[in-house]
Amino acid sequence: MRSKDPYTSKPWLKFYPEDVPATIEESEIPAVSVPELLDQTARKYPRKAALIFYGKKLTYNDLVDQVDRFATALAGLGVKKNDTVAIYLLNSPQFVISYFGALKAGAKVTPVSPVYTSKEVKHQLLDSEAHTVVCEDMLYANVERTGVPLDNIILSNLGDYLPFWKRSFAKKMISKAYEGLQPPSAEEIKRLGLHVFKELLKSNPPKPPEVTIDPKTDIAALPYTGGTTGLPKAAMLTHFNMVATQHLGKAWWPFIEEGKETVIAFLPLFHIYGQAVLMLTGLTQGQTLVLFTTPDLDEILTAVERYQASSFYGVPTLYEYLKEYDKTSRVNWKRLKVIVCGADSLHDTTCEGWERRTGTKILEGFGMTECTSLSHSNPYTRPKKGSFGVPIPGVDAAVIDMEDHQFKPVNEEGEMVLAGPNVMLGYWKRPDADAETFVEIDGKRWMRTGDMVRMDDEGYFHFFDRKRDLIKHKGYSVFARHVEEVLYTHPQVKAAGVVGVPDPKVGQIIKAYVVLQGEARGKLSEEEIIEFCRNNLAHYKVPGIVEFRGELPKTDVGKVSRRELRDEAEGRI
Repeated sequence: MRSKDPYTSKPWLKFYPEDVPATIEESEIPAVSVPELLDQTARKYPRKAALIFYGKKLTYNDLVDQVDRFATALAGLGVKKNDTVAIYLLNSPQFVISYFGALKAGAKVTPVSPVYTSKEVKHQLLDSEAHTVVCEDMLYANVERTGVPLDNIILSNLGDYLPFWKRSFAKKMISKAYEGLQPPSAEEIKRLGLHVFKELLKSNPPKPPEVTIDPKTDIAALPYTGGTTGLPKAAMLTHFNMVATQHLGKAWWPFIEEGKETVIAFLPLFHIYGQAVLMLTGLTQGQTLVLFTTPDLDEILTAVERYQASSFYGVPTLYEYLKEYDKTSRVNWKRLKVIVCGADSLHDTTCEGWERRTGTKILEGFGMTECTSLSHSNPYTRPKKGSFGVPIPGVDAAVIDMEDHQFKPVNEEGEMVLAGPNVMLGYWKRPDADAETFVEIDGKRWMRTGDMVRMDDEGYFHFFDRKRDLIKHKGYSVFARHVEEVLYTHPQVKAAGVVGVPDPKVGQIIKAYVVLQGEARGKLSEEEIIEFCRNNLAHYKVPGIVEFRGELPKTDVGKVSRRELRDEAEGRI
């Protein structure tokens, strides 16, 4: 076996900021539940604003009171320890209250994407064994169409927590986003035996049941993910996993002061990035979350200044838009303590454009649902462009060969593996996936991430591609990201997605979906794009097919969805 010294010696420690510990032992992480952390925070900062939702404020006292009322209501509806509560809501105070309330009642939560179709909702409800759903009233029809037998359906209306003058706007916005869907009438609610969120809070006292939670074994959340192998499945995240992530993150950013920060929270809370990095970190460290249902650029930029935000978290597509947006310059970005990017790789052109416009740097990080959202980040004192950073304290990372699991030398590509207190127990009801995902090397249990990376000689990690996005063409291995990076250097290419299409002669044909800049549409040909690739790529990496599009499908956090492109391409050829 090749030496693991490059990883056990942790070369990245040389570049840790002075006030960041070299490591954190598991014994240093508080053995408490997630709701206990919220309660502790509320006792320290009872009158501080926990949430600001389009101008409406909710203090920590208010929040815990409503969490306790909701936990009481759930217990009254028969929800017991280890039951699953599905949360099918947009970003809203109700999402936060439902999440913490379900955990306080002893249940586990499974957040459902509000853009899911009834078919996708059905899969998650059945697989997670959820019998209680907290649902946006506008989305009730999607739940009904699943046909899944449920014990409790709790309807929530976005307008209930909005200032009066914002309610009509919200109704129009939601109706437009979910065209064709209508909330059930009061008569239907009564006839169908549905429950109403705000009425449950009014009719139940803040006296939650006493539930004993073992943080290391009791599951807090079942977030669904594409995972490291195959179809979407749920990662089993314990209370300890979540508390560990807060503890490690706090050590990594020691300048983030408890009880003194304000964060703009527009990332979707059902996704692990928004859920763990924004909601859980924010509300267990006494921060104020300025919560948005949709990422409206003007409203976000206005809020950064109005509320004097101290931290900003986004995804590459957002920074790409903002770097070209004139109003971005109205914000004094230099005042912010940290500007972070995650969920996908950040292109150099995006970084450079952002730095020219704002005079600040974006700190790129890396995380997965399976590791409770965070494993790597760039040191705030020494960020490296093109790298997603170094392992944070308490997390071990290495690069291994996909086949024989030997450790790869420095600067050689392989599959990244992780170990640490933030790594999931495993996949829910999927021992087959666990067998593929976890590997023991020299007596240590590692989680295979499915991400192809390399570590440089300073210990910084560089993303290459997802293992499942590897294209086999004429016996060669082609990483989709390699081709995309070259396409992005073309001055007339705005966006690109590359996939492999099965072909009996060559294995897979490389296909590039390309969005052109407005002025180039109708003027640039597919052959010209292919010729550009011939001049900038090895012959076996050149796309055989180029298709122009007006836009590309995106995942919930704004990444180009190669999975959708691949499914579509395979259906056509």
